Amino acid sequence: MFIIDGVFFTKSIKNNASLQGNFKYMDTVLQIFNLAGSLGLFLYGMTLMSESLQKIAGEGLRNFLASMTSNSFKRVLTGLSITAIIQSSSATTVMIVSFVNAGLLSLTEAIGMIMGANIGTTVTAWIVAFLGFKADIAVLSIPLIAVGFILSMSKKQKRKHTGEMIVGFALLFLGITFLKNSVPDLQSHPETLAFLQTFTDRGFWSILIFVGIGTLLTIVLQSSSATVALTLVMVNYGWIPFEMAAAMVLGENIGTTITANLAAAVGNVPAKRAALAHTVFNVIGVIWVLVLFRPFLRLVSTIITGLGVADPFIPIAQAVDQEAASTSMLYSVSLLHTLFNVANTLLLIGFTPVLAKIVTFLIKSPKEEEKYRLKFIHAGMLTTAELSLNQAKQEVVHFADIVIRQYNFIKEALTLTHDEEFDTLFKKIAYYEEVTDRIEFEIAEYLNQIGEEKISSESGSRIQAMYKIIGEMENMGDSGYNLARVLQRKRLNKIVFDEEMVRNIEGMFDLLDKAFEIMLNNLKAGYTKLTNIESAYDAEKAIDKYRDILREGNLISLGKSDHDYLTRVYFMDLIAECERIGDYIINVSEAIMEIKLS
Repeated sequence: MFIIDGVFFTKSIKNNASLQGNFKYMDTVLQIFNLAGSLGLFLYGMTLMSESLQKIAGEGLRNFLASMTSNSFKRVLTGLSITAIIQSSSATTVMIVSFVNAGLLSLTEAIGMIMGANIGTTVTAWIVAFLGFKADIAVLSIPLIAVGFILSMSKKQKRKHTGEMIVGFALLFLGITFLKNSVPDLQSHPETLAFLQTFTDRGFWSILIFVGIGTLLTIVLQSSSATVALTLVMVNYGWIPFEMAAAMVLGENIGTTITANLAAAVGNVPAKRAALAHTVFNVIGVIWVLVLFRPFLRLVSTIITGLGVADPFIPIAQAVDQEAASTSMLYSVSLLHTLFNVANTLLLIGFTPVLAKIVTFLIKSPKEEEKYRLKFIHAGMLTTAELSLNQAKQEVVHFADIVIRQYNFIKEALTLTHDEEFDTLFKKIAYYEEVTDRIEFEIAEYLNQIGEEKISSESGSRIQAMYKIIGEMENMGDSGYNLARVLQRKRLNKIVFDEEMVRNIEGMFDLLDKAFEIMLNNLKAGYTKLTNIESAYDAEKAIDKYRDILREGNLISLGKSDHDYLTRVYFMDLIAECERIGDYIINVSEAIMEIKLS
């Protein structure tokens, strides 16, 4: 009986040990999920805050980013300011790449602004270091969410977006608080991060390993700010020493370039070069810092200790004052992040043209690029809904250029005498009509993507106007093809216009030239700079008046000239189609003005 009880007792101990092992395993899994969830909350808060700030800034941010490029200092300052405001270097660099894609920035201008964005992203680390670990910000986060929610219910767009920004700010720091609380206690659970600590004693290889870890984490999270925050948590709790945290920060500066490269992957050649320039710039910086790794870290240590803070090289576990050591670690990592980007910018800003030549050499222009495709939004680069409208605007201008090119072929076809030359030109005009159909559809698809996001009422008006504009331009493409068909039928029926008729048609073409020029200028100006469209109305009235004069003259001359009825029918068909194009042209300018008046 005793033996049986003994056996039973032994089995109970074994079962109990197994149960404890299961609980321990489940506890570890739960900690990992808590850590992932906390990081997700941080990322969501940062994204919400970033997008809301961009919506608040609206057109002003677009214009500021596109205009502050006259010299290297301004470019760096612009990239720095924008990133510090919207708290996302990835968003800024994708915006910059998309502006290069849209032809608003040159490669050299983009490189300078990317350098500034690298410096601006270090602000997040300082905010987290100063507030995230030194105060119980969760106490303020919940009331801030309440205030933000109330503001977000407002019908006024600015107030609504301000509320969303406050909620994002609160969630960001709530995520940091949860990150702190969800990390395991290494004294109670030393095995949790034992795998990381096994990589810390391999000399220079350890540094390279942690550079790789920082790079991979940033690529996975798609946010260097989130990875830096995670690094600060790790170093604050003594998981890794200062040297390994510094190596991770270097890796994070490489990983953050992946976002822009992904966005530019299907963009045009200048966009790909701008994205690659970001990678080359950061990789060069990491290389020279790795070469001078110990002296660079000693410089950081000297600055920190000079400010009266503890030496970051002393591990937290060995420090007399562990709280002071923890503070030193946070400030040292943040300082290293800032110092690296500032020093790298100061060293390489003078070599911006050289960087441009390097990426131009690495990404060569194709020998023969496809001419008639989406030029600016082919990549579908949506940074945020608000900022993506700029790419759409540039594509609409490009659409107008294509329509005008088709129209110029029609003018050329009017005076051709050889059938083979006319047939070649007719095929081009027909092809352009197909292109206008395709471009209208693809721009509309892009606008649909933007419209699916949360946008301001002003941006909604812009989207509606663009739908109307691309519809009118597609109609112009159809009318261009109709003009070509009239000329083709005229040739098949052996009809010849005399000099006066050709002169009259060319007179109508001249008026259309003027109307197209005004339309193009209005499109480039956009609703923010366009004050009136009187010149567009004048051009449209001139076309209508000229059409009326020619129609009246045509009716009077019936039966009184050598021209037969069919010749005059073709003549008036051309004039009527040109007048119809004039109507489409004025509709474009009216659509632009509707945004201002709405």
